[in-house]
Amino acid sequence: MTTTPDRAPSLLTGKQKRAGVAASAALLLATVLTGCAGSAQADSSALQASGSTTVAPVASDAAEALKGRGLKITVATQGGSAGGISQLGAKQIQVALSSKPLSDEDKKTYPDTDFVTTQIGADAVGMIITKEVSDGGVKSLTKEQVKGLFEGTITNWKQVGGPDLNVFVYDKEPGRGTREVLDKFVYGKGKPPLPPQSANYAVVGGNLETRNKLESTRGAIAPLSTGFIEGRAGLVAVPLDGVAPTLENVASSKYPMTRPLFMITDGQPKGSVKEYIDYLLSTEGQKLLPVHGYLTRQQMGL
Repeated sequence: MTTTPDRAPSLLTGKQKRAGVAASAALLLATVLTGCAGSAQADSSALQASGSTTVAPVASDAAEALKGRGLKITVATQGGSAGGISQLGAKQIQVALSSKPLSDEDKKTYPDTDFVTTQIGADAVGMIITKEVSDGGVKSLTKEQVKGLFEGTITNWKQVGGPDLNVFVYDKEPGRGTREVLDKFVYGKGKPPLPPQSANYAVVGGNLETRNKLESTRGAIAPLSTGFIEGRAGLVAVPLDGVAPTLENVASSKYPMTRPLFMITDGQPKGSVKEYIDYLLSTEGQKLLPVHGYLTRQQMGL
């Protein structure tokens, strides 16, 4: 793993780098498998999984692998992590994909659901900026600077040592796992304020949409899984308080925006659901995580 002056190191190395584009392909596969993304009724005979756009690429790859064993699984990404949890609570799906832990509010909202979480790996949420901003002098951001950027008190990159260029913030929807990781980093257990009323602030949904917005907007910043920027020369995961999202820093949790990746079920997994999750926990299934820039259970010491 190497570091260049203006780019934080990626979590992917070696052969994994050549597979970085698999994230996009896997999400496309998710749509194909569902027939209609977001519809849990696409195939009533199939096992239904839905939720996080971060977990979806791995979940889709596993579904494709198990198709050869006669197991039918559809994967969708409606509503992100919160959407998957709510669909599971409403008995619409069998597996919720989540990049955020269950909350007490989730359990109170669905008291008849016996939520069981299985961690399949971990991910780093990067504070992603454009290479133009990084080359212009932004080599690291502090917690207070991130707070200022997302609350709208820092509006030009020159305020944090960068170029004379307006900041454009792409934030995540409430309930998305990515947004919760950012909130925890900036506010701890405190409640974040309402979004700023600014023409240079917008809310985005999934990871692919976020990446597309970052690449098409000068001066943009957004929270995004670091695995989604591998091979994208115009995007940089800036270190936070001087700590870059390297494999070592994420595995040790030294990097502050590390998050677990979950498969959540109603009760202990059984039948085809158990076969699906067992595959993701197996040696073969765990190999899918580094392909998308994520850490395995073994790397996290689980």
